[in-house]
Amino acid sequence: MATWVILVDNPKDLSNAETPHKVMTVREYITRPKLFAGTHPTILNLSRSYAYQGGGYYASLLAEARGHRVVPGVETMTELSRKGLYRHALPELEDRLNRTLARIANVPGGSFKLTVCFGHAADETYEPFARLVFDWFRVPLLEVTVKPGEWRTIDRIRPLPLTELDAQGRDHFNRSLEAYTRRSWRAPKQRVPMKYSLAVLCDPKDALPPSSQASLKYLAKVAARHGIEVVPIGKGDLERLAQFDALFIRETTTIDNHTYRFARRATFEGMPVIDDPVSMIRCTNKVYLAELLEQNGVPTPKTVILSTMKDAEGLGEALGWPIVLKIPDGSFSRGVFKVEDAAALTAKMKELFDESDVLLAQEFCLTSFDWRIGVLDGEPLFACQYLMAKKHWQIVRHEEGKAAVEGSFRTCSLLEAPPLVVETAVRAARLIGNGLYGVDLKQVGDNVVVIEVNDNPNLDHGVEDSAEKDMVWDRLVRWFLKRLEAR
Repeated sequence: MATWVILVDNPKDLSNAETPHKVMTVREYITRPKLFAGTHPTILNLSRSYAYQGGGYYASLLAEARGHRVVPGVETMTELSRKGLYRHALPELEDRLNRTLARIANVPGGSFKLTVCFGHAADETYEPFARLVFDWFRVPLLEVTVKPGEWRTIDRIRPLPLTELDAQGRDHFNRSLEAYTRRSWRAPKQRVPMKYSLAVLCDPKDALPPSSQASLKYLAKVAARHGIEVVPIGKGDLERLAQFDALFIRETTTIDNHTYRFARRATFEGMPVIDDPVSMIRCTNKVYLAELLEQNGVPTPKTVILSTMKDAEGLGEALGWPIVLKIPDGSFSRGVFKVEDAAALTAKMKELFDESDVLLAQEFCLTSFDWRIGVLDGEPLFACQYLMAKKHWQIVRHEEGKAAVEGSFRTCSLLEAPPLVVETAVRAARLIGNGLYGVDLKQVGDNVVVIEVNDNPNLDHGVEDSAEKDMVWDRLVRWFLKRLEAR
């Protein structure tokens, strides 16, 4: 559970009567290094100034050295010290600002200033913009100065001292502080207090989640034995992420949605995370994977990268018919198509080139199932066979207007799985990183080829853990625990 400590320059800036959290001066925190020894508090630094080598700056710098989570960090302080250092964030922020303003009836005519408290604006209509500002710059209090024009631009973003707020602004700050430090969901009380908290990003409404809600509850039971509290969070909880110690992403990952932003933010906060941003970038693009595996001698189906319609010439002779076409970032059998002849190839390529500048063509390997080897921290975790959907050539069958249909599965122990399948999967996964991966392989006779490496593999109680049982979940929890204890 998070312990909150609020730092102020003067006790009059925020009294202990205004908040249930411990309030102390910046000077006291700096000069008493052993005050929180053995604990992991979250420090909210409300110093009046974050100037380089000032008291507020040193408080955050020392907090990081002491292994405390701190808001804001010194990197954020440095970024906000000059507009040139945060200019890279302005295009996205100004786009969100103008889309937010387009929905507001009475937009200020001239310049105006917007106060953002922990990602919240006093006027709720500005909430989408306020959340994004806090995503970019995790500072308790920010002031954004907006310049007039047909396209509104941001003139300045600066940390706002608490002492500059009027009574109304102070009330808004106190409400935002309470909301930021209060958990909206808590696990049942444990007899032994939890030492760490693991945020699990999930969507209960997802039709094909990597882990079911029942499986996540099972994970929570296993994690509790190790002193780790599992807390489900959703896409709207980005501003709360730093409250937790680690992050486990259980939504389908892509680079262009909130899952990447959560991974990026967790890495920035120094939190152990599965999936990390680098793994997401490497695994979500099949073109990158194909090149990486080939360069490192990992066997794959014959593969050709396509960038123009001319690349279709001679493809049938090179790969044989039928040919499998893939868009680079498909998942759960989406974006993967089988074409039987040259005419179908040309038509499908024209369609897919409207979505992507680059496509992947592979030889078709007919099998009744795919091997899925789970790999964690460079070592095999589980072995499973995913059977093709009924009367279909893929594991998941997608039809317009119908629910996806999945094939069945068979799970075996790692000792029972063919050694070549396991060894090849581990070789492929180690090229990506040391997180959790699901390596899909096909075995045709004595040949084993890697189809893809997934950074966000399925992990369900009663499926992937059927053979290895709790060992799967124990090793996953220990992966986080090892990194948390090393901080």
